[in-house]
Amino acid sequence: MRPRPRTSASRSSSAWRRHPTARAFCAPPPTRCSPACWKRRRRAPGPDPTSPVRPPGPVRQPRPPTSPPHRNTEEHHMSVSAPEQAADLVARLRGTFRTGRTKSLEWRVRQLRQLRALLTEHDKDLAEALYQDLHKGAAEAHAAEIDFPVREIDHTLDNLEDWLYPESLSPEALTGFPEGSTAGTRYDPLGVVLVIAPWNYPAQLFLVPLLGALAAGNAVVAKPSELAPATSCVLARLLPEYLDTDAVAVVEGGIPETTALLEQRFDHIFYTGNGTVGRIVMRAAAEHLTPVTLELGGKSPAFVDRDADLGQTARRLVKAKFQNAGQTCVAPDYVLADPATARALEGELAKAVEEVYGSEPAASPGYGRLVNERHFDRVSALLDSGRTVTGGQCDRATKYIAPTVLAEVSPDAPVMREEIFGPVLPLVEVADLNEAIAFINDRDKPLALYAFTGSWETRRRLAQETSSGGLGFGLPMAHLRVPELPFGGVGASGMGAYHGPYSLATFSHRKAVLDVPLS
Repeated sequence: MRPRPRTSASRSSSAWRRHPTARAFCAPPPTRCSPACWKRRRRAPGPDPTSPVRPPGPVRQPRPPTSPPHRNTEEHHMSVSAPEQAADLVARLRGTFRTGRTKSLEWRVRQLRQLRALLTEHDKDLAEALYQDLHKGAAEAHAAEIDFPVREIDHTLDNLEDWLYPESLSPEALTGFPEGSTAGTRYDPLGVVLVIAPWNYPAQLFLVPLLGALAAGNAVVAKPSELAPATSCVLARLLPEYLDTDAVAVVEGGIPETTALLEQRFDHIFYTGNGTVGRIVMRAAAEHLTPVTLELGGKSPAFVDRDADLGQTARRLVKAKFQNAGQTCVAPDYVLADPATARALEGELAKAVEEVYGSEPAASPGYGRLVNERHFDRVSALLDSGRTVTGGQCDRATKYIAPTVLAEVSPDAPVMREEIFGPVLPLVEVADLNEAIAFINDRDKPLALYAFTGSWETRRRLAQETSSGGLGFGLPMAHLRVPELPFGGVGASGMGAYHGPYSLATFSHRKAVLDVPLS
């Protein structure tokens, strides 16, 4: 287990860092800086006018405009369906990494700024591709797939130099060592990493792990999902125009290409998707003892307490559950409530669906579609698992399933046997909080647990007596938008975490360094 990533706040608040022994260990981060400049940085905390990350002045200034480097990108649209082709690709990127080019702060910052430029200069191209793949409206496409990575890039640029700063131990930790000994840790890039993205958020879940790997100083092979072909095509076309193609490669394709890549030795594999493929990835990684991050999913419950504001609860549940037509790994999968609360919630949910999507959700510009017919067939087969409160309409030709709420759902109904990953919200009745906690704990650990309650005791018990990747009160899926919070699963919902400083920790090795004087 890696240590908790250190934030800028923790660095500036450590009084022992002023000790000369601590200063001796804190070598400068990977950037070009004269000795005099480095002394100024250590004496005066705060923004450094020579830093490539922070612009001068107390007010944050616009970042300088960037333009894509002129490259011949044809050679980077390669096929890797054969293992030898994949091996050549990985060897080429590993050769770049071994030159040390990707380790400098300047290189990392340049890649992040170029990635930001790609998103802002080609947002319309990406939004159009997302509409073709998933019928995502422009507002949702920009908020979830374009603006989200841009905010993550901005946060990383603002903090990367601090996150990379070596962490020194206090002198008291070196009792018994010769005077002048120093010790601490520093982040080292892992090498060549593989990022495999899913189809449900094909831009965000491709770009956010990618930017974390680049911020950590790695070379990257990035594989977009073949089930979102329009978005995959746009990403594969644009990334070589903006990023360093000697260190970053995009591989399109399906199972043969993914299989060929997984046969190679990577220094880390980051996979987002379902548990079935996650097991395949983990088995392949084990052949090379490669560490993995698995961002999976599961059935994330939402507990509604009897004291909750049901109107507000229903609106927030509807917006979270039916975003992207329910195809969100961290969306509420089902609702737990006592019988009286569940009955009262039914009408509020039906009202909220109409408020958000209108009386005809099929005509709403903000309502998406299922990704393909196979997925449509699987989800539509779950519609008979309970009494329909609202929705239930579907059209296979357009892959449309209306936002659907099911009541009186049995715990062993088909809709409760698997992650729904579609626009169907079951209401499951439990007697009280005790039964709700037992219900949750009897099943695989979810990616998230949500609760709507005014009770401090209920919050305490859910936090203490359940296990989940994340825990949110009052607003589902909101924890994803806090860049200093880790996002990841536990148990069957995944392993590892990312976002903000946790991305740097995931794609780095925290190296221990001890320096003992010879005399």
